[in-house]
Amino acid sequence: MTVNDAIEKINECDEEKDIGVVFDSNLSFDPHIRGVVSKANQRIGIIKRTFSFLDKDTFLKLYKAFVRPLVEYANVVWSPFLKRQSQTIERVQRRATKILKECRDKSYAERLT
Repeated sequence: MTVNDAIEKINECDEEKDIGVVFDSNLSFDPHIRGVVSKANQRIGIIKRTFSFLDKDTFLKLYKAFVRPLVEYANVVWSPFLKRQSQTIERVQRRATKILKECRDKSYAERLT
């Protein structure tokens, strides 16, 4: 067996998923953020469809149990450093706060309080 036979060619790829975080070749984390936002919006939709009546306390418990862990998982690694990334993630929370009937007509800042 020669040295050339022992060398294997390493395939090049654009994205890789490790410990639940998608890394792309530019380390921009855009694919990861898109996936996280998509999953979080799906879970918000499930909460909205499943519960016909939601008070503030129940909603907060559901949001903190099912949505926030998705958005916050390993954020030390992929922390959004671009404004567009932060705005994309912020849209999840904007959408979630509109679920409560008493908060729909309020501004976003009022809904957060």
